[in-house]
Amino acid sequence: MSCSSSHNTIKLPKIEYYENISLNKNCPINSEIVLVGGCFDLLHYGHIEFLRKAKKHGKIVALEPDKTIIQYKKRQPIHNQLQQAKILSSFTFVDKVLILPKLKDFNDYARLVQNICPSVIAVTKHDPQLINKFKQN
Repeated sequence: MSCSSSHNTIKLPKIEYYENISLNKNCPINSEIVLVGGCFDLLHYGHIEFLRKAKKHGKIVALEPDKTIIQYKKRQPIHNQLQQAKILSSFTFVDKVLILPKLKDFNDYARLVQNICPSVIAVTKHDPQLINKFKQN
């Protein structure tokens, strides 16, 4: 069997660890990156609609670590972070899943935003960091 190189497409990995991404030194002015952060444990209809709407603006999902679920939801995650990433990456409207470490404070989050250079930060009204995220844009 032979394959012509014109028919082959190179697909970038949909799941990446934040520690392994190449950092943007200069943010592009017309970036098509939307940063959608969350735990997405026990994915439900509201999550899916939120992700679909965010997709209209850009291309990235940041997946919070298991410790964040424990901190905010006061329970152990049903799926671990890698399992959640695999579930999210199976959707066609999710271009990339960025597996995050535990961010210690807002300064860590600000560095994340500087490194990713999103044009949009998508949030829900229930986001515990809503005010801080609003300051980023």
